[in-house]
Amino acid sequence: MNEIIQAMEQRLFGQKLNIRLLVTALLAGGHVLLEGVPGLGKTKMARTLAEFIGGDYRRIQFTPDLMPGDITGSVIYNMQEHSFTTIQGPIFTNVLLADEINRSGPKTQAALLEAMEERQVTIQGNTYKLPNPFFVVATQNPVEYEGTYPLPEAQLDRFLFKLVLDYPGEEAEIAILRGHIPFPQHQEETLSAILTPGRIEELQRKLADVVVEESLYAYIATIIRKTRESKRVQLGASPRAGIAVLMASKAWALLDGRTYVTPDDIKLVARPALRHRLLLTPQAELEGGTSDHIIQETLGAIPVPR
Repeated sequence: MNEIIQAMEQRLFGQKLNIRLLVTALLAGGHVLLEGVPGLGKTKMARTLAEFIGGDYRRIQFTPDLMPGDITGSVIYNMQEHSFTTIQGPIFTNVLLADEINRSGPKTQAALLEAMEERQVTIQGNTYKLPNPFFVVATQNPVEYEGTYPLPEAQLDRFLFKLVLDYPGEEAEIAILRGHIPFPQHQEETLSAILTPGRIEELQRKLADVVVEESLYAYIATIIRKTRESKRVQLGASPRAGIAVLMASKAWALLDGRTYVTPDDIKLVARPALRHRLLLTPQAELEGGTSDHIIQETLGAIPVPR
C-alpha cells in the first residue's frame, strides 16, 4: 500500500496527508467525502487511486435531474426475448467517484446508503452483491450552495473520513505547473496497476491481526462520549463513529508497518473521522466555531493512555 502512496505523491502535489488518509480509508473498508474548491485535484485523486489498484472505476456526475436508477440500475423489458433484463448501474465497480454529490436531491443521494453500508444493491426487489473492494469517493464544493442539497446526517455517517483539501503551498504549485502534460499527450498516459483488488482484500483481512490494548478501547470511547457532552455540540458522535476511529487507527498502524495501535494513531485519525459527524449548535457556528476545533479541544482534555 505504501507503494501506492508514493506513486500518488508523484502525481498529486501538496496533498501528502490526504493521500495517506485516502489509502487508509480504503484499507479500513470505509468511504471518503472530499471537500474542496474546484481545481484541487479531487477527481484526479480518486481516478489515480483506482488505476493503481487495478480495479474498475466509474464516475457519476451528480446533477438535479439524476435519478436513483441512474446509479443502481434498472429492469427493462426485452421485447425480442419476451423477458425482463436487469441492467446494472455504474455503482457496480471497485472505485466509485460521486462527483458533486450534493447537487442531486435526497432521493438520489439515498441510493448510495444501502451500497455504502451493506455492500449490496436492491433493484426491483432483487439484491445484488457489489464487487470487493467497493470504495466510494464523494466530492462537494464548500463555497457554492445555490442549487445544492446538503447531505443528511444519516448519509454523512456512512463516510469513514471527511477530507478537506486546501490550496497547495508555493513549491507544490510550481511542481504542478512544471509537471503539467498537454491534453493530447495526457490522453496517451496510462498508469500501471501496483496492486490488485484481490491483494487489497488480503490486506484488509490483516486488520484483524492488529492489536488494540484495552486502555485504547477506553480512550476511543471517552473521545466519542466527550463530543456528546460539549455544550457547543447539538449532535455528538455515534457508536459508529467510534468504530470508524478504531478501524482507521488499525489501518494507519498497518500502513506504518506495525501490528499494534498507539494513542498517536487514534489522535491522528480522529479529526477526519469525526469532523462530519458533529452537528454544532447555532450559537457555536455564529461564534465561528468548527467541529475541528471541538475535536482538537476534546483530544487535548483527555489524558493519553500510557
